[in-house]
Amino acid sequence: MDLPAAAGANRATFRLNGGRSQQPIRAFGQLRWGHRPLHASLYQSAINIAAKAAFYLSLTMLLPAAADLFYGHPDWRIFAVSAFITGGISLLTMAATQGGPPPFSRKMGFLVVNLLWLVISLVGAVPFWFSSLKLDFAKALFESVSGITTTGSTVITGLDFAPPGILLWRSLLHWLGGIGIVALGLFVMPYLRVGGMSFFKMESSDTTEKPFARIVTFTRAFILIYVVLTVTCAIIYSYLGMSRFDALNHAMSTIATGGFATHDASLGYFKSLPILWVATFFMTLSSLPFSVLILFIVRGRLDTLKDPQIIVFLSYLTILALAASLYQRLANGVTASDALAHGFFAVSSILSTTGFASDDYMLWGEFIVALAFAATFMGGCSGSTAGGMKAYRFIIIFNSIRAGLFKLIYPNAVHTVRYGKGLVDIDVQRTVFMFFTAYMFIWAFGSLAMGAMGYDLVTAASAVATALSNVGAGLGPIIGPAGNFSTLSEPALYLLSVMMLLGRLEILTVLVILTPLFWKD
Repeated sequence: MDLPAAAGANRATFRLNGGRSQQPIRAFGQLRWGHRPLHASLYQSAINIAAKAAFYLSLTMLLPAAADLFYGHPDWRIFAVSAFITGGISLLTMAATQGGPPPFSRKMGFLVVNLLWLVISLVGAVPFWFSSLKLDFAKALFESVSGITTTGSTVITGLDFAPPGILLWRSLLHWLGGIGIVALGLFVMPYLRVGGMSFFKMESSDTTEKPFARIVTFTRAFILIYVVLTVTCAIIYSYLGMSRFDALNHAMSTIATGGFATHDASLGYFKSLPILWVATFFMTLSSLPFSVLILFIVRGRLDTLKDPQIIVFLSYLTILALAASLYQRLANGVTASDALAHGFFAVSSILSTTGFASDDYMLWGEFIVALAFAATFMGGCSGSTAGGMKAYRFIIIFNSIRAGLFKLIYPNAVHTVRYGKGLVDIDVQRTVFMFFTAYMFIWAFGSLAMGAMGYDLVTAASAVATALSNVGAGLGPIIGPAGNFSTLSEPALYLLSVMMLLGRLEILTVLVILTPLFWKD
């Protein structure tokens, strides 16, 4: 199944069950598929897909159950019951919504993506809600959304003494969420034309990309590399002194750029500069496009590393990290080795939207606080597990503004907007600016809402920013790198849960289903 054929078929000729076609039937002025109205079939199929995903997620609950059994913790029953309940409901829903899928369409894509992430967030919350941690539903949902969106913000205190099953479940949500995020970035978002990501569609007409123009082949290559990176990271962590359990959990969190840790002090618990450098390397690597990593690792394509977003991302990461390190050295008298290790780690943790902490950088100085706040918005590359606005959008915005200024000076001249060697059409430019405008508007609205709940400006603004960008840690004494989100009110937790989902689904994917036009047949 060629990728462009699958993703570009807005006509009623492509079916999700492998490409078999079936002619639509027009009856009583309404498009029907078989004996069902098309819109009814679409909703039914979307629910069925979400139910299947929920069922598979319920099966993974058996892994933390096994971990609790291995370590002799009674919470294994919680995961067993959660798996039984969520799996049973999923199977019943699958049975009730069986039927041939409707033709693939953009509307189908938007509906499935939104419903899928909502359902798996709810399913992921069940073990937290039932656990011995006694979290209320708002906190359980927040922890689940934070996990599956690879945000890394947490409401759980006392991680050093938390049940091993819960710790593993958090890491699994990160790791599985990372797979879903990359799949969205590579295969779904470009064809929904969200936020300028249509620029990254893979075209089967390019013969050099032929081995990777098929979804199944590309997905297998991605999962293989994803697993290899996770195992490699875990082995190195273990070699550097982490327990096997800690190494596995932190490796899953690192490769997914998530940020959940097994200790309240995050990676600062281990007091090891080598661990910080290893984490910095893998966080940065996971912030690069996985399509580029696949082409580079599997086929030795060195030219793929010249992707402009990679160059820009690595450039601003290096500049900000050196600035933070130099400030630490000069202003706080930190040794050069410590300044470089903590500086590069902190900046890569924020830019990759991982959110690990090695120290409370709120104590490093106002310059570092301002730098961390600015970095929260920036993010990594498209097609990676990183969140934020992403480097390619900054490139397109900068080049669009430059072209606009050129046009003001020379009204009759033609000045194209480029991304590397490619031309950026006006539709891509428009959706990039739409994303940027929506992002800033939602951030401002969310910050005002948090302020109305009684939170100070730093807490309110940074909480919404870190949620929208899926970074993890905010700023200030409450939600900064030395704090967490456990003291926030239920309304604040629900608001931030929505913000995390909005950010992970590139905002416009959610906003489009809120328009009345979307629901018209």
